[in-house]
Amino acid sequence: MEMIIISSKDRFYKDSVTLTISNLVTGILGFMFSIILSRELGAEGMGLYGLVMPIYNLFLCLICGGMVTAISKVSSVFLGKNDYNNLNKSIKTALFFDFCWSLLVATFVFIASPFISSSIIRDSRALYSLMAVCPALIFVALSSILKGYFYGISKVEIPAFIDIVEKAIRIAVLVSTINIFCLKTINNTVMASYFALCAGELISLTFLFIFYKVNNSSFYKGISFSYERRTQLLFDILFISFPLCINGFLSTALSTVSTIIVPRRLISAGFTYSNSLSLIGKFTGMSLNVIFFPIIVVQSMSTILVPDLSKSLSKNDFFSMEGRISEVIKISFLLGVCTMLICITIPFSLGMLFFSRNDLGIYIKFAALSAPFSYTASCTYAILNGLGKQGILLKNSLIVSVEELILLFIFTGIPSINIFGYGISLILTSITLFILNFHEIRKTCYIHYKFSELLIYFLLSIFIYLILGIANRLLPNSYFAVKTIILITLGFALFFIGVKYINKALKDE
Repeated sequence: MEMIIISSKDRFYKDSVTLTISNLVTGILGFMFSIILSRELGAEGMGLYGLVMPIYNLFLCLICGGMVTAISKVSSVFLGKNDYNNLNKSIKTALFFDFCWSLLVATFVFIASPFISSSIIRDSRALYSLMAVCPALIFVALSSILKGYFYGISKVEIPAFIDIVEKAIRIAVLVSTINIFCLKTINNTVMASYFALCAGELISLTFLFIFYKVNNSSFYKGISFSYERRTQLLFDILFISFPLCINGFLSTALSTVSTIIVPRRLISAGFTYSNSLSLIGKFTGMSLNVIFFPIIVVQSMSTILVPDLSKSLSKNDFFSMEGRISEVIKISFLLGVCTMLICITIPFSLGMLFFSRNDLGIYIKFAALSAPFSYTASCTYAILNGLGKQGILLKNSLIVSVEELILLFIFTGIPSINIFGYGISLILTSITLFILNFHEIRKTCYIHYKFSELLIYFLLSIFIYLILGIANRLLPNSYFAVKTIILITLGFALFFIGVKYINKALKDE
């Protein structure tokens, strides 16, 4: 029994590391994409880009919300039974359904684009960007089916590799399009960025389908199984995905409303529309990209965590499940703390290094305060999903989304707070989400952390903050980029070396 647990643990961390490495590369490419965007679009263009993206995400949730999780669960069940016939039939049925559904939604978005840009976003420059993302809705919908399939059969390296290719192609298409057509206006450059997104998703879908066909042909099909009807297979998939879809759609809808009201509230606070978009671009389009880059590690663990917890729960293996949840929550929190320490120590250096701007430091420093809470809240979402508590997730997500809407409406409309109201909202909603989710997790699992352990981590954080401050003063500014990279590496290295020795000492007690 002990060997099985160890083997399972090794597989969990092996897959997590594989996905983390891939996601780090993807994240770096995505970060490069955002840097190129910021330089090509400027702060105002980033603000406009940020207004279109929530609309895109909203319809994406409506099309394929929860589909990756549903397909991965169904695939793993059929694979465990060696039932390749129903496995392949499920994938083909899901692909056909999602193609029809996504085509219908994409057509609606294309037709409604003039109304959405003029009456909802209230910026006519967003029209062609909305039209450009319509094909991407179809490509992503089909890709989600194939990604869920590969996650379900434990071949995470395939979608991981393809994500890297997709991000690289997106960057190449963006730079090429802007340079070839000499695009200068904001509406054209923003449209080019969404065209690049669309091209990347098409390439991703093409590679996923090729690998699916190759992998599918290698399965042994000689075993005879009772064939399920396509309607039953589709029902089984939708039964899992529908609650997640509703959750994602409603939460994203409220988040979209929140995003749209921010420029209006900033205008009411005395800013011009152009300045409002610039503030949004600096805070959400640039600063938050810096803060949330390391959360890739948490997202990678979360992807593997959902099927892992589902398997433990089906076996009533609460001991392994509680250990896994405790580890993931602790890793997420400590990663957020370390990120916060680095960002509040060298915020202006980070702004200059990544975006060549000396006006981002104050936004990075303030936004960094949310990192420990945001990172931890993010992993609790995956934990509840793995425990099968989709109804609780829906309730908690709606509560937090309404809270976010209210907080943004209040704080961003205050002239002295303005865009920092976004940061205040992020901190408070992350704390609320963690408390609500953690309360539900403890109803199923016994999760407990010693006060002495938390105190030691707090003291370690102060020590690392002081070390980084001293190093920042001692290292010369002659080689600015090298100095900043050294401080980032030093911060993460010292912090997690300290955590390793603390954990070892606590176990030896």
